[in-house]
Amino acid sequence: MSDHTEVARGWWADGELAVAGHVDRLPDDELTEPSALPGWSRAHVVAHLARNADALVNLLTWARTGVETPMYPSRAARDAGIEATAALSPAELRADFAAACGRLAAAVEAMPGDAWAARVRSGQGAEIEASAVPWMRAKEVWVHGVDLRAGLEFGDLPADFCTALVDDVLGLFAAREQAQDVTVVATDVDRTWGDGVTRVEGRVSAVAAWLTRSDASGLVGDVPPPPAWL
Repeated sequence: MSDHTEVARGWWADGELAVAGHVDRLPDDELTEPSALPGWSRAHVVAHLARNADALVNLLTWARTGVETPMYPSRAARDAGIEATAALSPAELRADFAAACGRLAAAVEAMPGDAWAARVRSGQGAEIEASAVPWMRAKEVWVHGVDLRAGLEFGDLPADFCTALVDDVLGLFAAREQAQDVTVVATDVDRTWGDGVTRVEGRVSAVAAWLTRSDASGLVGDVPPPPAWL
């Protein structure tokens, strides 16, 4: 397993604990209130995190056994699973979320060392190594943890995680030929991305919030709207 995967496992584990704590502390009647994602309640976000955990178990099963096991049978099946889970009672939803997170943790622990190099396919159809799974889950739990609107903010996320997230998102934009004519400066971690005419600066957590959720409130400069992340 690569050093990056080991670091990502730490971000993932810390994110799971942080988000689980916020989910546990949410009063039952607040689970149906809106999240930061259009059309989704907080229960939908918790449901998505549960079903995403099971989807990543599928990828690790594929890597470990060699039997093709996609994340989801289809986009429609994914969406239906989220809706069905979000409709559970608060107690059932919390139990389902905890159980799914536990299954993913067990699947990670069960992975033989050589299986991490196996090639699988992401939900977007990209061929990836199984070693990408901890990083994929770290992004899911931390960013959607903020989407819950349950007290977790981008400023609470680890700075090194946010730096890696900015690297990841800007790399994705470049691969799509969507790179913007900006220079992005993270003032707290001494990192700069790009060399464009427009200068945008702020804490790296604010840069991550802008790139992933179009929230430029923590940045200084003539901040353009970013391309869609996912």
